[in-house]
Amino acid sequence: MMNFKFKYVIAVVALAIFASSCGHDYNDTGVEYAPNMYYPVGYEPYRQIEANPLNPMGLNMRLPVAGTVSRANYDTQFGSGDSAKVDLMMYNIPRDSIGIAERTLTNPVPLNEKTLGEGKVLYERYCQHCHGAGGAGDGTVGAVYKGVPNYKALELNDGHVFHVITHGKGRMWPHGSQVDPEERWKIVHYVQQLQKQ
Repeated sequence: MMNFKFKYVIAVVALAIFASSCGHDYNDTGVEYAPNMYYPVGYEPYRQIEANPLNPMGLNMRLPVAGTVSRANYDTQFGSGDSAKVDLMMYNIPRDSIGIAERTLTNPVPLNEKTLGEGKVLYERYCQHCHGAGGAGDGTVGAVYKGVPNYKALELNDGHVFHVITHGKGRMWPHGSQVDPEERWKIVHYVQQLQKQ
């Protein structure tokens, strides 16, 4: 007898839920019992479904964090005058076109002690673990990865090194999102110094 009453209650509740979820408007989905199945959990910047409770005005888009790499109007001046202005962000050579980079790119950052010092710091931070302190491909990660090139055995020009830092090559992952263009050019100077040693 108890089992029959329990089944009866379950059937009535299920019927009530079913009836309340249906409506006359074909565009109305009714009650959403699992909204995470309809909407992504992560907030997508270019899609506004509901008000975002974490941001001002409920928007998903926010201003970039101060100090991050700016993708617009990244103009840097070396030297003086209008001819010294270089837009380092205008690098749109595709990943598979390294030959174009080798033929067309030259380092716009002047070579001096300050630049080499900054390039060394960046190299130690981003490159040394694979390529080694002297560029011989004997870093701690490079010993496990195998196939890391020895800079002294190769003759790599500005465009090649910059392109590989930006897009990666072979087992090397791209570093374009971590290292801004000016820093990449400073690393290029330091790598070329390692080639000459």
